Amino acid sequence: MNEDRMQFILAGNGPYENRGCEAIVRGTVKILREVFGDPQFICLSKFQSEEHFNKQRLMETDRGIVHLSLRGFNKNGAIKNMHKPETWRYLYRHFFNRDAKKYLIFRDMIPNLDEAAAVLSIGGDNYSLDYGVPTTFTDLDNVVLEKKRPIVIWGASVGPFDRMPDYEMYMSHHLKEVTGIYARESVTIEYLKSIGVEDNVFPVADPAFLMDAVKPEGIEEVLSIDEEAIGINLSPLMARYVTGGDLQAWAKKSASIIEDVAEKTGMPIYLIPHVTTPNSNDHAFMQKAVSLVQNNSSNMIVIPPHYNAQETKWIISRMSIFAGARTHSTIAALSTGVPTLSFAYSIKAQGINRDLFGHTDYCLGPKYLDKGEISSSVDSMLYDKEKIEKELKDILPNARRSALSAGNKLKEVIGVN
Repeated sequence: MNEDRMQFILAGNGPYENRGCEAIVRGTVKILREVFGDPQFICLSKFQSEEHFNKQRLMETDRGIVHLSLRGFNKNGAIKNMHKPETWRYLYRHFFNRDAKKYLIFRDMIPNLDEAAAVLSIGGDNYSLDYGVPTTFTDLDNVVLEKKRPIVIWGASVGPFDRMPDYEMYMSHHLKEVTGIYARESVTIEYLKSIGVEDNVFPVADPAFLMDAVKPEGIEEVLSIDEEAIGINLSPLMARYVTGGDLQAWAKKSASIIEDVAEKTGMPIYLIPHVTTPNSNDHAFMQKAVSLVQNNSSNMIVIPPHYNAQETKWIISRMSIFAGARTHSTIAALSTGVPTLSFAYSIKAQGINRDLFGHTDYCLGPKYLDKGEISSSVDSMLYDKEKIEKELKDILPNARRSALSAGNKLKEVIGVN
């Protein structure tokens, strides 16, 4: 990297197959270029394989971004090299030496810390219990702080941790130590205040509000987008909250939802994937759900999985109404002025909606995710479509300013004139 250009490390993200992870990167890069001129970026993300990492690295379209990988436990590599003494040292450090393990995981990042203006811990909701105890991310904070570099939890929702009281106490202490928490919604801010974390917390909007929507080249030749249509995003992740983890039961329920919305509205349905990673694939799940629809028709179209975050945002922007499970699919809709129904399983969707609209009327929690509730809500939003569009038109400039304010706040924190 060019030493004359400011560098930022964007750490803790997932791969671009999660369009939300890509949207956070694109929005963040746009913010920091607006504020800092022409910085360069190191993206340190978690990949499922070396092949997966190399694919993203080679397909990156932004020349200012270099990709590195978080180094998790390599089971296959360890088995293959069991005869080597260094393998046994690696296994000991990984399983029995807590401090050594964190340096193993972040070993590709550490040589770049001295030159970094700041490390931004990105990912949206890593600091929660939604995906287990977030040890990797608290380790990230500790590694950066030990190296005396600024660490900012960037454009995130945080918590809650109250179902693990001892861990909540630990997080209360830990979160006070990070340089800054740039919280993307007010529910997070209120929760952090309730556990005594307040002085280093700043309100911002999600950086994805600033990501540009880009029309896919040649899309007219392969896909006709009917703008009088309903866009829907359903994820396999929702099975955890709706059917106790029974994926087949959630697929059947999803099929009934899709069918009911199509029948009640009489409008085409576009099923739009937003995460297509091997272990959580919206496209495969929605194909399965559509195959279970009894009265399937050509008006139910599953969008192919090869569009990137900006292209997917453009497709979502063409919808008349959008209803989505993935948080960043709903941000793509909201930020382009599309009336949006959020399937809310955590604080993030509720907080984002409350901050935008002053209420959560356009959110449905897991217990309301059945065909009657969803089709009724979609129908109601169609009736109020013009009113909601006007609300969004009035609201969005402030949301974009709020997202951009994160860059200005960062400038103050790191002491750049």
